[in-house]
Amino acid sequence: MAVNDPKTIAWVLERPRVLAVVGLSDNPERPSHRVSKAMQQRGYRIVPVTPKGGEILGEKVYASLTEIPFPVDVVQVFRAPQYAVDVVREVAQMKAPPRVLWMQEGVVNDQAVAEAEALGLAVVQDRCLYKEAVRAGR
Repeated sequence: MAVNDPKTIAWVLERPRVLAVVGLSDNPERPSHRVSKAMQQRGYRIVPVTPKGGEILGEKVYASLTEIPFPVDVVQVFRAPQYAVDVVREVAQMKAPPRVLWMQEGVVNDQAVAEAEALGLAVVQDRCLYKEAVRAGR
């Protein structure tokens, strides 16, 4: 599979409706919050994943991906690049793995890409989902 394959990006913008957002902040000034809110307004269900617990954007927060009791389409990573491999290893433990691992702008980790692809995931790296949605007119 090719990283940042245009077909994968198009699929994420057209088909999925459930985004598990690892590292979603409750601070409205943080990019993870702004992007997630914008995608929520575009009809996506946002599933916050952060150890803080509580609720963000009106959705229950899960401490880890493995705690999510329903399938997600995309795992979106808003963590520092060195943590991307840990996220992929957690994805490997999910009952129903997603189809796509999306690492936001600035999140570049070749080992995470290799491990995600070995799991059969399509990977988008160093791209902003919101900017891609705007670019595609979605």
